[in-house]
Amino acid sequence: METPDAGLAYSVQAQAARYYSVSEGAMDEARQDYLDALPVAASVLCQNEAGRSFIDISNEIFCGAADWDPAKDPIWIDQIEFFKATGIGPALDDFLKRGEKAFQFDRQESQSISGRHYTVRLSRLRSTPYAPQRCLMSLIDKTMQVETEKNLRAEMLRDSLTGLPNRLAFNERVAAVFGDPLFKEGSHAVLVVDVTRFSRVNESVGALAGDELLITFARRLCSVLRPGDFLARTGGDEFGILIRLDRGMKDALRFADRIKAELSMPFHLSEMEICVDCSIGCALFGSHSNLPEELLRNAQFALKRAKTAGRTQLYEPDEAHAARRRFRIETDLRRAIEADQLELAFQPLIDLSTGAISGFEALARWDHEEDGHVSPTEFIPVAEESGLILPLGQWALAAALDVLADWDRQAGRKLPIYMGVNLSAVQIQRDDVSAVVAVALKKSGIEGGRLMLELTESAIVHDPERAAEVLEAMRALNVQVAMDDFGTGYTSLAYLQRLPIDLLKIDSRFVTGMLGDPDSAAIVRAILSLADALGMATAAEGVECADLAAELKRMGCTNGQGFHFSEPLGAEAALDYWMSRSA
Repeated sequence: METPDAGLAYSVQAQAARYYSVSEGAMDEARQDYLDALPVAASVLCQNEAGRSFIDISNEIFCGAADWDPAKDPIWIDQIEFFKATGIGPALDDFLKRGEKAFQFDRQESQSISGRHYTVRLSRLRSTPYAPQRCLMSLIDKTMQVETEKNLRAEMLRDSLTGLPNRLAFNERVAAVFGDPLFKEGSHAVLVVDVTRFSRVNESVGALAGDELLITFARRLCSVLRPGDFLARTGGDEFGILIRLDRGMKDALRFADRIKAELSMPFHLSEMEICVDCSIGCALFGSHSNLPEELLRNAQFALKRAKTAGRTQLYEPDEAHAARRRFRIETDLRRAIEADQLELAFQPLIDLSTGAISGFEALARWDHEEDGHVSPTEFIPVAEESGLILPLGQWALAAALDVLADWDRQAGRKLPIYMGVNLSAVQIQRDDVSAVVAVALKKSGIEGGRLMLELTESAIVHDPERAAEVLEAMRALNVQVAMDDFGTGYTSLAYLQRLPIDLLKIDSRFVTGMLGDPDSAAIVRAILSLADALGMATAAEGVECADLAAELKRMGCTNGQGFHFSEPLGAEAALDYWMSRSA
């Protein structure tokens, strides 16, 4: 017979069992409701004491994503196809064995194009008696985002006009060659092909026909490609080709010949037949370059030479060094002009009949902070190409006239000499020369007749009408004009007759060797006769010895300039030189 206490104990135990049973059921429902409320695929994954992982509970989104039916399919992770196909199973087991609280990684459902992409997030949960290791896994479907990024990237790497890969895609392919463990120096080359005179086609037949030409041009290039070659439009009317070489440079040149042969046939555009040529530059993969953009730039350097030479050119490493130096000179020259770091040197011109100084030519000099003396033959062309010749020329003109005015003040009188200043063809084309000269004359107080502007033949030949306009303006200011380096250009005799030129300066290339070279002497004699007939004075450059000065005097040359008389001097030394010869 049970005691009352025993019956009470049994009743309490039964009630507790019923309570805990209801409580566990409520907890399971709550956990399921929580997972169902999440907007992403989620499940609670567990690992038993034997180290085997299984699905404890999941929401419908997860079941759909994993193609898993809890009522029919196994709960064990290693038996579910989704976890095997994505590789999530091993990553999950590894996470549960480690002590991390959370972990995130990306997985693709399969390697097929239609495979879905997920971001997998694992968050550790408290352990239970039946599952020492548990975690919450959420799957975030990012397939649309990945596909959008792929499409955007494909567009980013494609040329919209020709449908070819673009410059970025080309550089990526070149980088892949460099990154290949089997890559060998000289095993590949980059060719850059340019449509010769493409701008003329655009100007003559219009942009639409120009686009059609580029599309047809690209198709022709595609027709000569071999398996493994890679073609891209790298810009404008320029195409890059990455080719594999079996026999080094010979393969590259042979391939270039094939391209030229294919493109030599006429192009039929709408109702027109157009013949165009191409220029090709080539750069081999080698030790001088291991960056895709640099390799392409090297081929472009070669292309630039090919346009002039008329045949395929191979890259020479010195070209890049020279280009980088020109760029550095341009940058440093701009700073030097702004900081007033340039100086003028003055070389005298001597009247050969009297030995007196007729004038001085002002020459720009630049001492670089790091490189030391930079030759004018190097920085003047850079200044002309970059447009820096405008501020440089304005500075030189004003500074030279200020020096002449200072010499007058130091001498206490107006010196009977002129100041020669060089005038660039770029200045004639792009600057208001007459206004610049007028301002400099007024500011310095120097009369126009004491200024000699020296310009080369190329300045006249490039734009005769503009040159005539500038020189007529100089005549109005009473400024003298000298034609520098005469005999090396293509000046028409009509220009000499029509333009107001006061002095012909004979180029030193004819003067220096005239004593031993009858041809040079004949040229000098002809120039002197021409100048005399036109009523112009003359000056011979490059007078290096007394015999040369004497011969020029005998031939009737007016002035001589060269190291026989003096090298270019600083302002104070030039004034002292004048005073010593005038004493």
